[in-house]
Amino acid sequence: MEEHTIVVDGDVIAGNHSEIRYGVIGRSTILGERVTLSGDLTSTGDTRIDIWSQIGGNVKTDKNAYIGEFVTIDGKLVVKGDLDIGNDVKINGGFEAKGWIVVRNPVPVIVYLFLYISELLRLGKDEEVEKALEELFEDDAESIGLNSLIIPNGSKISMDSIKVPSNAIIGNKCRLVGNIRATSLEMATGTTLYGSIRTIQDVKLGSDNIIHGNIISRGNVYIAAGTHVLGEINAQSIKIHEAARVDGVMRAPGGIIFEREGDDALTDSELMDLDI
Repeated sequence: MEEHTIVVDGDVIAGNHSEIRYGVIGRSTILGERVTLSGDLTSTGDTRIDIWSQIGGNVKTDKNAYIGEFVTIDGKLVVKGDLDIGNDVKINGGFEAKGWIVVRNPVPVIVYLFLYISELLRLGKDEEVEKALEELFEDDAESIGLNSLIIPNGSKISMDSIKVPSNAIIGNKCRLVGNIRATSLEMATGTTLYGSIRTIQDVKLGSDNIIHGNIISRGNVYIAAGTHVLGEINAQSIKIHEAARVDGVMRAPGGIIFEREGDDALTDSELMDLDI
């Protein structure tokens, strides 16, 4: 997360009614219905923007673009591939497209997937349908890409806060700005967060993370070796590795457990499955 832009090595998927007070740079980008994006949207892959969404800057894609009805783009639209665009789209800065331009309402992603699977079933390709379903609904992180950004429906991301209505999962070596508000939080390794963490359920921090703020949770908190929390921790219970560091006060009515170096250390995969 830079000053005005969120930079993602992989794909970006923003759920319906999300509000993102940044620009976004990613591979393929998909914005759901009524998504508000304050800055530029830049993609090296395809870009799909669903109906009633608003883009506060330019939209640039190296491949194809699919723009739904009633979308507003305050800046310029630049498409190096084909452009499918719906009715009543407002592009205040004009547009360029090097490929075909088709004025029609693009098929929403979920409808496209339904039609695709229906056609495979009609052709009797059961094995391909099973494979497609496994790829679509597999929960493994590799199925969506380790570097992808997935924003749940109704989330709000700004310089002040990162609010999601459900669970937050953060991978390795991220740089995040804002106070995180989520149901629960899982963080892998090497991430720096310039903000605090507040959850209803558990917080699980992997190794070598830096948290520039407090951690407040109604659940339990686990902190692995090498992680540094510059603020306080308030939780139901706390389990912390002896090689971790907390500058502030730790409060936990359920108790505080210190994990020593000689104990069975948790791997990153075990950390995500931990129930403390």
